[in-house]
Formats: sequence, C-alpha cells, structure tokens
Amino acid sequence: MGQAVLDDAPLTVEALGAYLAEGCKPASAFRVGAEHEKFPFRTGTFEPIPYDGEDGIRALMQGLKRFGWDDVREGETLIGLQRGTANVSLEPGGQFELSGAPLETIHDIHEETVQHLAEAKVVGQELGIGFLALGFTPLWTRAEVPVMPKGRYAIMRAYMPKVGGLGLDMMFRTCTVQANLDFSSEADMVKKFRVSLALQPIVTALFANSPFTEGRPNGFLTARANVWTDTDPDRTGLLDFVFEDGFGFETYARYAMDVPMYFAKREGRYLDLSGRSFRRFIAGTLDELPGERATMADWSDHLTTIFPEVRLKQYLEMRGADCGPLERLSALPALWAGIFYDRAALDAAWDLCRDWTADERAGLRADVAHSGLRARVAGRTAQAVAQDLLAIAREGLKRRGRSSEVLADETSYLSPLDEIAESGITPAERLLELYHGPWRGEIRNVFDEAAY
Repeated sequence: MGQAVLDDAPLTVEALGAYLAEGCKPASAFRVGAEHEKFPFRTGTFEPIPYDGEDGIRALMQGLKRFGWDDVREGETLIGLQRGTANVSLEPGGQFELSGAPLETIHDIHEETVQHLAEAKVVGQELGIGFLALGFTPLWTRAEVPVMPKGRYAIMRAYMPKVGGLGLDMMFRTCTVQANLDFSSEADMVKKFRVSLALQPIVTALFANSPFTEGRPNGFLTARANVWTDTDPDRTGLLDFVFEDGFGFETYARYAMDVPMYFAKREGRYLDLSGRSFRRFIAGTLDELPGERATMADWSDHLTTIFPEVRLKQYLEMRGADCGPLERLSALPALWAGIFYDRAALDAAWDLCRDWTADERAGLRADVAHSGLRARVAGRTAQAVAQDLLAIAREGLKRRGRSSEVLADETSYLSPLDEIAESGITPAERLLELYHGPWRGEIRNVFDEAAY
C-alpha cells in the first residue's frame, strides 16, 4: 500500500513525513487488508506448540508449502511464508498469523481467510495441531509458552520488563484481528485517524473475547485490551496529539522519532538498540553504529515497533480487537471499510465521537476491558454507540455497493456484530456463561468451543 521514498533521501522531518504521505492514493485504488493471529495447540493435551520437532511450528510451515507458499528466512531459520503479497508469520509465542494481501472487497478477504484456515487445518490435522480463536491464551502460563527464534523478539523480550508490567504477556499470550485501510490525502488521513482512535474502544468491546487466564476467569472481558494498558507507554495508547489542531504526517513523524528504538537490521541480523534515540540514529551519533546514519529502511522498520490502538504507516492499521471465529475475522474489515470508504459514513461516525474529551476517550478504553458494552462514554453506553456505528457502517457498505456472485453488497459480514450489539452481550460473556454452566469450571472445553 504505497511507494517508499528513496532510501538515499535525507532523513529530515519533512522526508519522514513524506514517506508516510506516499501512502495517499485515489479512492478508486483503495484496498483493505486483513490480519489475524491464532494460538496453535496440541490436540488432545492442549499444550502450546514448540518451534522445533517433527510436529512443531516449523513443520507446520513446511507443510503449508504444498499450497504454493514460499520460505521467508532469517539466516537459515524459517520464520514465515509468502505467497504473492500475503504472508504467514510467527508471533513471539508461536501465534500463527495471516497477513493478507491488499484486496478490493470484503468478499475477497473472506475467501482469502477461508482458504488460509482450510490449508492450516489440513496440515494441522496431520501434525496433531489445532488453532484457538481467543484474544488471550486461556490456560498456559507465560513460562509455558515457547519462544520463537526471531531476532527482533529476543530484543523485545529483554526490553519489555523495563518499561511495563504486561509487555511479555502481550508478546506471548495475546492474539488479535486487524484491518488495514487507505487514505487519499493528509486531511483524509487525519479524519480517519481521529475517528478510528476515538471509536476503537467500541470495537474492542464488540470483539471482547479473552475472559480466561491460566484456567480461570481473569476479571476482564478482554484481557488482551488490558495488557496494552501496561505494556510500554512510550509506544502505545490513544495518541491525544492526533486530535490537536495542525496534526498531520510530520506531527506523527516527530512522535515516532521520539519513540525509543528496539533494533536496526544490518546484513540480515538484528542489532540490539533497545531504548536508543532514533533522532541520534538520524544524526549518526549512536555509539553502537558510530558515524552511520539511519536510512528510510530503518525508518520503515522503526514504524513497525510502535503499537498505538491505531497505527499510521503508509496506511492506517486498526489494532483494537480480540481474535475470534471466522465470521468475526471478516466482520472487522467490513466494519471499517463501511466507515472509511464512504464519505457520508465517515462524517456520521465522526459526529458520534467528535465531542468526546481526552479523558472520556481514555476512560472508555479502560472501562471496556472490564465492562464491555456496558461501559459508558459521554452519557451513553458503549452498546448504544456500537449500534449507531454499525448502522452507519451498514449504510456505507450499501452505498459502496461491492457485490459478489451471491451477495449484492458487503453488509452481511456485519451480521455477527449486529447480534452482539443488539444483545449487549460480548463473546467473552457467552464463554463465561458456558464456563459457569455446562462446562462446570473445566476450562479445557474452550479448546473445542473456540477452535477453528
């Protein structure tokens, strides 16, 4: 999604902002990208899957190559797969991620997701591996989760405890679903950024699906969302500055320049620069790389180490939802496409939240982790706002009018969210009803209930 500024361009704030602006494209070229993570587990024992071994994560990736996937390696280590512009990658604790291609319609995204899950299940069944669709691992302790052999994760693993109490849980015990969308101009980016940041907690509530930790209820409806409140304040949150007058690409570039670094990649290896200043890297004054100045490739890598609820790269990433079943994997990009890709819908969504204060946005973000759709903001329940948001998205998708061979438009993908918003009962609460009822407190039943 977008062309990169040439690597030999001087790394001024203007150049770094221009790199982000390269993502601007006409509405006719807008695409949607979907990503989702899932927990591989050993069927029968419900244990996590190590990287090595004849039935490990590496074997799972090797097995998927029969479907036309090519290796992605770090040195000699297989760390992912690529097919066209789609990728399968490993998160720190073995979470298995599809990073889908930029596609024109939600129909295309749904088809891509169905195909990926079918391929993963074929190989998984051969290896005794299942895939769990929750936002937080319901059984394993942090110590029980295997560590994947990727250089950047070793650096992050050492750094996280220095800056937050739950960063390692974020790395090793969470799974999310994400949607990536385009903008046409700086003004369009600003409006979409503000709308999505303000309303992200509403979406978090709709997708809340992580009420268990280490075999019992954890007191949250989305433990994944709570983890992000104590991961690293330098690189997470709702970014209040986005709502200030004058915000634009260069503003975000200045913010990102001041986010402490994790690493620089040199000759295929990750150099630990955790906590170092990217501004000093630009100036060529880092002790670890004396006289060497950051490149645009370094800037691109650095942007991937920033984790706000919505992230700006050369497109906008919606990052606030727990993983869930297939129908909700398609619902998230449908929701945001309905809002972002219709001007009247974007305006109406902004009207829902434009008067919320920074304190109200922050309070809502904190409350939905515990209370889901019962949380309140500006005198309204999250449920009421969610119902309005879904109605706006539905009209946006109708006007967008993207049909398939069997569907007149993309609105049917919102149906799972309509049901949640109408009832006010989150997926997490449905699971808790099962836990306290038919399951009689036996958490292992979730591996049947929530597996793909």
